[in-house]
Amino acid sequence: MTSSPTDGSVSVKTESPTSFKSYSITGNIQQLLRHVKVENLVAGLSGGVVSTMVLHPLDLVKIRFAVSDGLDLRPKYNGIIHCMRSVWQQEGLRGLYQGATPNIWGAGASWGLYFFFYNAIKAYTKEGRQTELSATEHLVSAAEAGILTLTITNPIWVTKTRLILQYNSDPSSKQYKGMVDALIKIYQQEGVRGLYRGYIPGLFGTSHGALQFMAYEELKRDYTKYKNMAPEQKLNPLEYITMAALSKIFAVATTYPYQVVRARLQDQHNKYNGVTDVIRRTWRNEGARGFYKGIGPNVIRVTPACCITFVVYENVSRLLLGQYNSVLT
Repeated sequence: MTSSPTDGSVSVKTESPTSFKSYSITGNIQQLLRHVKVENLVAGLSGGVVSTMVLHPLDLVKIRFAVSDGLDLRPKYNGIIHCMRSVWQQEGLRGLYQGATPNIWGAGASWGLYFFFYNAIKAYTKEGRQTELSATEHLVSAAEAGILTLTITNPIWVTKTRLILQYNSDPSSKQYKGMVDALIKIYQQEGVRGLYRGYIPGLFGTSHGALQFMAYEELKRDYTKYKNMAPEQKLNPLEYITMAALSKIFAVATTYPYQVVRARLQDQHNKYNGVTDVIRRTWRNEGARGFYKGIGPNVIRVTPACCITFVVYENVSRLLLGQYNSVLT
């Protein structure tokens, strides 16, 4: 019902539910975009690249253990040191950094996008509020950031896994010559579906990042309160390292089996009919222990990797945002 303009009342325009919903979504997106900061992307990318360049050999070891399901074609390793020594003897330093290119691209992009989306979503959620976000809100923000990041980067992780699982030391006999070659061949032979192998367990894996970021944020908040510090006050590197390590170990211990499932789905040497088939066959052939293969090298790798990433991120983001704010003022 609308009133006449002449009777002094306010005219009310009615809209269809569809147009109202469209406006609402558009408004929310615009509101979210106001909180986007490229500095977070650059800082996260920097942290991811640095940590991956340092620790990639341990990632290679972790994946080779994760897919170790008894196939004769796979090399047999007696532990982390034996695996690294065997790869070094057969292929040298280049062998230990097999798959490093997509790993660096993937880790850099993943950490950059994760911090990019996470901080934007977190700021959007907190807009207009004086109170800090709750643990649940940190968890949800991190999970949403993880889903967006995974959707963009999953093809890179597939190529990394495929490159790492090339066991032949002769470059001419390898199926994939590099990251771009792997992307092209996977797409040609398996289509888009091939590039998104492991995506479903990867979605579950977003709970890993969500739990990690929730724990990290809660540890930071409780620690700053304990020290009577301002919430945004900078901590020293050792404090960042401690919180990053504790939050990472908590997340790894909680969610590691999905990484085994994901790696096996992406493995070119074995064929599974989906997540359920991987879980069933792994349980039948290897028991519960099969879901934790490679967790040793993974913890050894991801804990320092996480510490490096977070320390680099916190310092680079503060540097960039500080310069940005100084320019504005």
